[in-house]
Amino acid sequence: MSNQNPGGRPAPLTPEVADRLLELLASDDQFRDLFARDPAAALIQAGHQANADDLATLKRQLKVRQLAPKEAIAAARDEIRASLTSALAMQPIQLDTGAAD
Repeated sequence: MSNQNPGGRPAPLTPEVADRLLELLASDDQFRDLFARDPAAALIQAGHQANADDLATLKRQLKVRQLAPKEAIAAARDEIRASLTSALAMQPIQLDTGAAD
């Protein structure tokens, strides 16, 4: 079974996976490094179930330029969780610092 919505977008994360993902992004430096390098692998590590096609789509679509500080992710946890578990799942979420390059 595919974890994608029509249009090729990944399906929403389960609440359990979203919670684990946000917990790790807000606390674990090694996981944050993995998420910055390979967001799809980080999602799998957080418990997301993906078949080969879904994993390939995630690897193509998920990119991280600069990850927000742990504190910012923790502060916005409820808002991010709502997005990750809703029909708007996997839309680009601004987790960067907002600082000008």
